[in-house]
Amino acid sequence: MEILPNNNIIGNGQDPTIIQKKMENLIKENVEDSKLKEVCKEFESIFLYMMFKEMKNTIPENGIIEKSQGTKVFEEMYLEELSKEITKGDNGIGIAEMMYQQFKKGYVSW
Repeated sequence: MEILPNNNIIGNGQDPTIIQKKMENLIKENVEDSKLKEVCKEFESIFLYMMFKEMKNTIPENGIIEKSQGTKVFEEMYLEELSKEITKGDNGIGIAEMMYQQFKKGYVSW
C-alpha cells in the first residue's frame, strides 16, 4: 500500500517520510492486530449472512397465506444475528482466521 501525501495534511515545507514512519509504527502496534482480527470476523459474518440469504432464496415459498412484511423483516434479522453468532467464537468457520493470517504475513498487497 503506497501512501501519497495530501497537500492538506503535509505542507510544502514538510517531509512526507514523517507520515510513512507514523504509519509503520501503527502497523507494529498490537492495537492494529486486534482491529485486523475484528475486521476479518466482520467480513466472515457478512459472507455468512449473504450465503444464508441466498440459501433461503432457493426454498420455494408455497403456501396458502402470504408472508407479511414483518415476517420477512424478522427472517432477515434472524439470518443476520445467526451469522454474527457463528463468528463470535474463536474459530467461526475459519474464513476470518485464514484472512487474518494472510494479511498478517503480508500475502495480500494493496
